Amino acid sequence: MPIYLYKLTPPRPTFPAQITPEEGAAMQRHFGYWADQMKRGAALVFGPVADPQGNYGIAILDVPSDTEAKRIGADDPANTAKLGFTYGVFEMPDALAR
Repeated sequence: MPIYLYKLTPPRPTFPAQITPEEGAAMQRHFGYWADQMKRGAALVFGPVADPQGNYGIAILDVPSDTEAKRIGADDPANTAKLGFTYGVFEMPDALAR
């Protein structure tokens, strides 16, 4: 199966240090969503990235198609909450995995 990188960019550079209650609730749903994706085998890994230039989140997906990877990204509660998060889904055509 193809491997995909999902990247979630927060709504502002001060996130999560200045998270709002509404964003906090969305992040709780987001974590549960990705834990479920991991349980069902779609996500190999997920979590925040402490990039000095700005934090973001990633997930590595092992799913049958580009369509499925994009659907998983679009259905992330961080995105469906409409709080200013942005995301991208990118195929990793030559990825090697254990």
